[in-house]
Amino acid sequence: MKKTALLIAALAATAGSLSAQDTPYSITVDFPYVSDYVFRGIKYADESIQPSVEFAAGDFYAGVWTSQPVLKSQLNEFDFYAGYGFALSDTWSLDVGATYYYYPETPSGDEQTEPYVGISGDISGFSTSFYVYYETEFEVFTYQGSVGYSVPVSDKLSFDLAADLGYVDPDAGEAYTYYDASATFTYSVNDTASLYAGVTWADNDIDLDEGDYFFLTTGVTIGF
Repeated sequence: MKKTALLIAALAATAGSLSAQDTPYSITVDFPYVSDYVFRGIKYADESIQPSVEFAAGDFYAGVWTSQPVLKSQLNEFDFYAGYGFALSDTWSLDVGATYYYYPETPSGDEQTEPYVGISGDISGFSTSFYVYYETEFEVFTYQGSVGYSVPVSDKLSFDLAADLGYVDPDAGEAYTYYDASATFTYSVNDTASLYAGVTWADNDIDLDEGDYFFLTTGVTIGF
């Protein structure tokens, strides 16, 4: 956790220097707390800190995200990702990239790689996307559609709604469907920093999983 915080602080300082020089780069730092870590309808840990940092230059982006459980008995996770966006029109774009998942505290240091491709755009004020992921080690396809809508409350405050529907189809094992919905208040402190707090409900149709998770998320985002 300490190393992650130091990495984010170093990149944030670099971002300030780049911004001061009017370079075409941007860096976004996010530092959320979640009461449960749920990914694609499955709970991986209890309350966790999940800092991330993303670098973007033009249509290219790359970043690192990590989940650090508050309970030390639970495993942490690091995700490294990179991708490139292609504009299809004024409102639609194509996204191609890959994520490398690393679990350093497992006995064998488990790791997985997942290329992805997706399309996103606006429909009557709604932000929409559809992605296809392929995890290469266990040969798992995941298909996910998302929709979001933002309601301005004031010049600085917005109320953001989002929902996901996904289907996980492994080469071996049982496929399952997952779904979630969230509601978040986002407050813009200034041109670079925002605070947010919200709730998420998530579930799946796996018979052996308890499902039906309800958790809180709060944090701060800083962009340079």
